[in-house]
Order: sequence, then structure tokens, then C-alpha cells
Amino acid sequence: MLNLTGQSLAALAVLANAVIYGTDWCAALISRAVYRRLDDAAVTVSAGWGHYYGDKRMPIFGAGGVLTTALTALIAAIAGQTAPAIAAAIALAALVTWLAFYVKVAKPVNTAQKAAAQSGIIPANARALQDRWDSIINLRVALQLIALCGLLAALALF
Repeated sequence: MLNLTGQSLAALAVLANAVIYGTDWCAALISRAVYRRLDDAAVTVSAGWGHYYGDKRMPIFGAGGVLTTALTALIAAIAGQTAPAIAAAIALAALVTWLAFYVKVAKPVNTAQKAAAQSGIIPANARALQDRWDSIINLRVALQLIALCGLLAALALF
């Protein structure tokens, strides 16, 4: 019974984190290139409204992914399934690291760009804000990839 529970949690964790992974990949592959072609005002308004809606809709996937990953590791450990427990713990470490970079670097930019989009006042450092956000997108993609690989390994090893 614990193995089935662990597998189910791992599958849910994969689905939740895949949303974040796909969103980060889209930002890395498409949005970053588009924003480089836009003027500061257009970048700020577009990114600001994107963050406005993203910050409302994405937390369920981010929090859900972290929670189901942690539960996967816990259930695997309780079930005596060492390999899946280690794989899920690696995934969890990657997600916690992702979250730390998000909170430290991306979230303050999101907040500034949302405020600018809503007020219509473009900050003097608009391009620097976007460059700061872009500076960690490849790292975020890599951390999500590690998390998904760990979760898929846990799922396969249960």
C-alpha cells in the first residue's frame, strides 16, 4: 500500500513540477529573446502583467510540487525503499534550491514589474530588472530538470 501511495505522490509531483519546468523553458527559449527586441516600456508592461497572472496561478503548482515531492521522499523512507527515497530527496533539494533563487532574485523583479505595469510608470532600471530576472532562468530550468529526473527515478524505483 505504501508503494502505491509513493508512486501516486511521485506521479502528482511530476505533473505539478512539469508545469513549472515548461514555464521556465518557455521563458528561457522564447520570452527572453522576445524581450530583447522590445523597448523598456514594452518589456516591463508585458513581463509585469505576465507576473501578475503567473503569481496568481502558479503557486498551486509550485507548492503542490514541493509538497508532493517531500511526501514522496517521506513515504519511500517509511516504506524502506531507499533508492526512491534518495531520488525524491535529490528532487526535493533541487526544488528548495529553485525556490531560494526564485525568492532571492526573481520575486523582487516580479514585484517591481507588476507595480510598473499596474501604475504605468516605467522604472529607470527597467532593462536591468529584466536582465536580473533572466540571469537565473537557465539555472531554474536545470534545477527543475534535476527535480523531474529525481522524481521519475523515484517513480521507476518504487
